[in-house]
Amino acid sequence: MVKEIQLRVNLIEERKENVLAFKASKQLKITEKEISAVKVLRKSIDARKKDIIFNYKVAVYINEQIPEKSDYEFDYKDVSNAKEIHIVGFGPAGMYAALRCIELGYKPVVLERGKNVQERRRDLKAINRDHVVNKDSNYCFGEGGAGTYSDGKLYTRSLKRGDVRRIFENLVFHGATEQILIDAHPHIGTNKLPKIIQNIRETILNFGGEVHFNTKVEDFIIKDNKLQAIHLQNGKEMLVNSVILATGHSARDIYELLDKKKIHLKAKSFAMGVRVEHPQEIIDQIQYSCSGERDELLPAAAYSLVHQVNNRGVYSFCMCPGGFIVPAATADGEVVVNGMSPSRRNNKFANSGIVVELDIDRDFKKYEKFGALKGLEFQKDLEKIAFYAGGRTQTAPAQRLTDFVDGKLSTDLNDTSYQPGLNSAPLHSLLPKIIGSRLRKGFTAFGSKMHGYYTNEANIVGVESRTSSPVNIPRKENLEHTQITGLFPCGEGGGYAGGIVSAAMDGERCAEAAIANL
Repeated sequence: MVKEIQLRVNLIEERKENVLAFKASKQLKITEKEISAVKVLRKSIDARKKDIIFNYKVAVYINEQIPEKSDYEFDYKDVSNAKEIHIVGFGPAGMYAALRCIELGYKPVVLERGKNVQERRRDLKAINRDHVVNKDSNYCFGEGGAGTYSDGKLYTRSLKRGDVRRIFENLVFHGATEQILIDAHPHIGTNKLPKIIQNIRETILNFGGEVHFNTKVEDFIIKDNKLQAIHLQNGKEMLVNSVILATGHSARDIYELLDKKKIHLKAKSFAMGVRVEHPQEIIDQIQYSCSGERDELLPAAAYSLVHQVNNRGVYSFCMCPGGFIVPAATADGEVVVNGMSPSRRNNKFANSGIVVELDIDRDFKKYEKFGALKGLEFQKDLEKIAFYAGGRTQTAPAQRLTDFVDGKLSTDLNDTSYQPGLNSAPLHSLLPKIIGSRLRKGFTAFGSKMHGYYTNEANIVGVESRTSSPVNIPRKENLEHTQITGLFPCGEGGGYAGGIVSAAMDGERCAEAAIANL
């Protein structure tokens, strides 16, 4: 017999061996000897009160052995000689599209503009140390996409888009720890993701798929609104049946190419702002109601904040406890910041994007001449402002949080995790009013919600501009582009996902749709 129950465990109890079996026996009114195993299905922390509680959802096996195998199996077939599906981009959407193709007996041919995960490291080092941006290999482009070196957070609200558990189980199948199946807000860590992504690539290759790095798509050959071939930067052309376009939200050249060819695009609402960085100890003390260091059983504390300012949401985005701020530019002449955390989340800083909702129909009147690319052009301009304010390198413009709200230049800045360095700049006046004024009010409100959050010990760093795509590539109910037969816009780049898990689920759906189209 197996029974699923909820258990609550305090910090003192959490230190005891077999506490879950003990509590389960009491709740079920059976002896501990009758319990063969207790499997944790979900774990979360309730820190709303001073007495912190661990909430467990568990499966209690009563006089029954726990199954050794997962309920999920991945039936990969040899597709060496199978019909081809071309996939442009090898981030989460592209990877899962490729894996799903193999399961269904079709050969994925992946074209990735960047390098593999190992070779990407040199280009990331060049950004951090030498301020040199490789436009095809950086924190956004390359094997694994933007998520590879940006934390690997797996939390999603997109529960109706597909089988979330299946996505997680596939990550475990490729080397992720089973802890991601349990944690309420799971993440893998930027130090562990590269190996998992390499394992996914090896699965694709071992079963007959192809993965081509340093292979940039420069043009689509279209006849009678049907995609016939793709033209590569190296001059080669590839004939295609169906193409899954999974290039991510920063592939501006793809949007510009589609726009130039008069292929239907839509401008899309998105959010922009800054990244705020606190000492992790401050966030721990606020969230865990402790003084000094947090208890060793507790992870680095996170937070989620939202406040309405003049009918617009100001909210935290991609919060990275125990993490780093990283340079996420994809071209020279721009500064973009993002956040990441290692698996242990043991850095001394906490950072989060704090962004403002922007309405594509109301906020970009000066950019209307750019049509569907108006949000993208606004995004570009803000990143250029950050570049010049930072000193025309990857040094980022920054300000103490309290100085930003007070509207004064910081005479000095706090220590930071951002390796290229910070330059004191008046972000309160450099940011467009629609963003800057709302951020200032939002930070004040956050200080009221989290006492100690609004502090001179925090920096804000600009700009957090790549939260999601400012462009939508429209598609029909069968996931095919509304105008071009054989083209399947996918994931974050198409405007259909907002993170690793939702992109992966969309990748699987697009693979199924592309195959059904053949």
